[in-house]
Amino acid sequence: MTLNDDADERVTLGKHRETTGLLGIALVLVTLAAVILTLDNLRLLGEPYLDALIQLETHFYYALIGLLLPLAFLRYRSNPKFDLLLVDVALAAAAAYCSFWLFGHATLILDEGWEFVAPLDAIVVSVVLWILVLEAVRRVAGIALFTLVALFSLYPLVADQMPEVISGMATGLPETAAYHAMSIESLLGLPFRTFANLVIGFLIFGVALQHTGGGQFFIDFAFAIFGRVRGGPAKVAIIASGLMGSMSGSVITNVLTTGQLTIPAMMKNGFSPQTAAGVEACASTGGVLLPPIMGATAFVMATFLGIPYYQVALAAAIPALLYFSALFMQLDAYAAREGLTGLDASELPSILTTLKEGWYYIAAFVLLVVLLLVMQREALAPWAATACLLVVNQFSKKHRFDGAKLLGFVRGSGELLVELLVILAGIGLIIGALSVTGLAGTLINELLFIAGGSVAVLLVMGALTSFVLGIGMTVTAAYIFLAIVLAPALIEGGLNPVAVHLFILYWGMLSFITPPVALGAFAAASIAGADPIKTGFTAMRLGVVIYLIPFFFVLDPALVLADTVAAALIAMVEVMIGCFLIAGSAQRYLPLIGKVRGHVAPWLIGLGGVAIAFPDLAVLAIDAGNWQLLGAGLSLVFAGVTLHRLSAAN
Repeated sequence: MTLNDDADERVTLGKHRETTGLLGIALVLVTLAAVILTLDNLRLLGEPYLDALIQLETHFYYALIGLLLPLAFLRYRSNPKFDLLLVDVALAAAAAYCSFWLFGHATLILDEGWEFVAPLDAIVVSVVLWILVLEAVRRVAGIALFTLVALFSLYPLVADQMPEVISGMATGLPETAAYHAMSIESLLGLPFRTFANLVIGFLIFGVALQHTGGGQFFIDFAFAIFGRVRGGPAKVAIIASGLMGSMSGSVITNVLTTGQLTIPAMMKNGFSPQTAAGVEACASTGGVLLPPIMGATAFVMATFLGIPYYQVALAAAIPALLYFSALFMQLDAYAAREGLTGLDASELPSILTTLKEGWYYIAAFVLLVVLLLVMQREALAPWAATACLLVVNQFSKKHRFDGAKLLGFVRGSGELLVELLVILAGIGLIIGALSVTGLAGTLINELLFIAGGSVAVLLVMGALTSFVLGIGMTVTAAYIFLAIVLAPALIEGGLNPVAVHLFILYWGMLSFITPPVALGAFAAASIAGADPIKTGFTAMRLGVVIYLIPFFFVLDPALVLADTVAAALIAMVEVMIGCFLIAGSAQRYLPLIGKVRGHVAPWLIGLGGVAIAFPDLAVLAIDAGNWQLLGAGLSLVFAGVTLHRLSAAN
C-alpha cells in the first residue's frame, strides 16, 4: 500500500463508522431481514410466507426502505471531523418511523390516491422522509449528487416561474412531498423498483465472489494463461479486472482490489508506472460494460427499455468485445515496441492447480450465465449462483467460511445494499420532479429544437452531457437522468433504442479515465506511485477506442444485434480492423512494419482506421456509404505507411 492509499484510507475511515459492535450486529440482522424479504417477494422460498404482511408491492418497497435507510445515518457520519452519534441515531429512528408509517398505510395510499390529495399526517411524514433521503444522499454519494437531487426535487415548487425552456406545471409543498413519498414515480420510481426486484441478488453474488476468493482466482487463472506471452501481466490485468469489474459494477473498487496485484506485476515486467496504472484503469472501466452482469445500471436500462435483461447483456457483448480486443492490441503493440517479454514460468501459477483449487468459481459463473441467458430466469439466476458458490466454498480448505468470514460477507452485502438504495432513492426524486411537472417532455422537445433535427448534433450533445454528468455523479445516476431527458430525443431522431441507451452508458463511464477528473486512473496511480495527471492521459491513449465505439454501434445497430447475425459479424470485422489500426497508431507500432516513424504517419493510419470502422453515415444525413468510407480509410492508411517508409529510408 502506498502513502496515497494510506491517505485515502484515513479519509474513508473518517466518513464511515466501523461496522463492529452493536452497529455490526444491526447491519447483519437488517441485511438478513432484507434478503429474506426479497426472496419471499420473488417467490424463491417456495410458498410466500409473508403474505399476511406484504399484501402490496408498496408494502415490500417501504419495508426495504425502513430496513436499509436508517443504516445510512448510522454507517455514514454527517461530518468526517465530528461524531454526532446521538443525532444520527435520532435520524435513523425517524427514517424507520416514516418508512414503516407509510408501510402501515400503504393500502389507504393506494385506495384513496394520497399521492395527489393526502391528509395532514401523511404530508408531514412525507416531508420528513424527503428531507431524510436528501441527507442520506449527501452522506453516501457526496455533495454533487446531493445538490442535483435537492434542486430537482424542489423544482416542482417553482416550475411555473422558470424560463420557458425549463418551465413546467407547479405544485405546492404538500402535493410535492406527497408525490415524492407516495407515488410510484418518485422515491419508489423505476430505479428503486429495479433495485428491489432484480439488482439485490446480483449485488450479493458479486460480494460473495469477492469474499470467497473469486478475485484472486480470476487473477491466478489469467496469469496461468497469459503470463508468459509478450506483455503478459498487462493482458492478465485486462482479463482479471474485466471479469471482476463486471461482477462488482464499480470501477474504483475494482482498481483498488485487483490493481493491488496487477499493477506491481506490470511494473516488474517493465511497464512504466503510469502505463501500468492506465491499463488497470481502462480494464476496470471496461469491466462495468462487460456482460453478463455489468453492474446495477444495466438492469435499470432493461427496465427503461421494457425488455428482459438478457437482451441488454447480449446487445452489450460485441461492443465490449471490441473494446477489450482493442485494449489487447494496444498493449501488445506497446510491449513489442518496448521489447517486453512475458514472465518466467517459475513465477506463474499452474493452470491445473489453479483450476483444481477454484473450479467452483467457474461453475457458479456458468450457472449464472445459463440461468440468465439460456433459461432467462433473471430473478433466480444470482440467488442460485450465490447459493452454489457458498455451498461449494465450504469444501475449500483455503477459502472455507468460518463464523467471522460469514459475518464479514453479510456485513459487506449490507453495506453495498444501503449505499445503492440511498443513491437510487435520490435519483427517484429527480424522476418524480420531472414527472409531476411534465418537464421531461418539454426538455425532449427543446433538445430537438436546439439540434435543429440533426442527429449528429444530438449525438455530440449527448456524448458531452453524459461525460460531464459522469464527472460529478455515479454512473447509474448520470445514466438514469439522461435516459429520461436525452434518450427519447435521440430515439425520435431515428436511432435504435438499445444502442442509444448503451451510448449514454459508455459516455458516462469515460470520466473515469479522462482528466481532469479520471477517478479510476487516479486510484490506479496511487497504487503505482505515478503522477495522476500523466496516468489519466496515458489511460486516455490506451482506451482511445472507447471514445469511438459508442458512435460505431449507435450508427450501426447490427453491432448491438439489432440486425441479422451475418450483418453483426460483417460490422464487427470492419470495426475490428479499424480498431487494430487505431491501436497501432496510438502506440506507433504495427506488426510487419514495426515502429511507425514520423509525426504524420501514425495520425494518417489512425484516421484511416476510424474511417474503416465507421458505418454508413446516412442516418446523419451525410452522403458517405460503407464503400466510400472503406476506400477513404485504405487511402489514408496507404499514405501513412508510405510516409513511414520515407521517414525510415531517411
